[in-house]
Amino acid sequence: MLAVTATAAVLLAAAAAAKAEGLEGERAEAMAELAVIADRSHSAAQRTDHLSGAIAQAEEDTADRAAVLAVRPAFIDELSTLAAALRTADGKVDTAVQVASARSAQEAVRTERTDPDTVVAATATLRALTQKVGTEVAGWQAAQLAGSGGAPWSSSGPGGYARVRAALDRVGGGGVGLYESSSCAGGTAPACANSNGYIKYRADITGWSDGRLNWAMAHELAHIYQFRVWGPLTASNTYAAMFGGDPEFLANCMAVVRGFPGSVGCSGEQQTWASGIWVGVVR
Repeated sequence: MLAVTATAAVLLAAAAAAKAEGLEGERAEAMAELAVIADRSHSAAQRTDHLSGAIAQAEEDTADRAAVLAVRPAFIDELSTLAAALRTADGKVDTAVQVASARSAQEAVRTERTDPDTVVAATATLRALTQKVGTEVAGWQAAQLAGSGGAPWSSSGPGGYARVRAALDRVGGGGVGLYESSSCAGGTAPACANSNGYIKYRADITGWSDGRLNWAMAHELAHIYQFRVWGPLTASNTYAAMFGGDPEFLANCMAVVRGFPGSVGCSGEQQTWASGIWVGVVR
């Protein structure tokens, strides 16, 4: 019996040990599975956070784009207004600077997606450009009447005036006042420039050829630019030596620089010096 009892005890102990080993294995498997589940849960949480952030960012981007779209119609309206003002200014004043500014503003709005303030600022820029163009055109229109106190033509008629006006605009005098007068050098000169910034012409020059008329207007426009630097010009020793202090000769050379040569030739050195007057520089 003792032997049987001992054997039974050994068997029970072995069974307990086997059971304990089985439980340890199950615990290890459970812990491993728990670790996998925890890792998956962590990854899921990270994905959830990422998706939540992405959704929030998308919602924010959508709101920003909606805000930009909301202010774009005002920009487009202002752009149309400026375009109309530029059409009105065509042939009257130089609008190159305004056009360049408008294109820059347009490009800024075209590429903007999130900041409505950029569009609002660009709209304000266009509004200011429109006002500037309008002011310059009004000044041009006033200049047409400034010299004569009335209509800018008399015997030459609107057609003759328009031809001389087109020539002056063509040579770069879009913002310069023009009117018909027989008072230039007592009527002996076909055209003349006034130090107040406008040009007068005699009626008969409306029948001149295009080339001669263009040269005449380039010549008179050159005098307008001479008046702007008159003090330094008349004090220049180089001007005296190179042109004999003669503004008419200088005006001819300045016209040559603009591409409208007359009957008097100018050397390359004289042309180079004369070109400075067009930009307000007396060398």
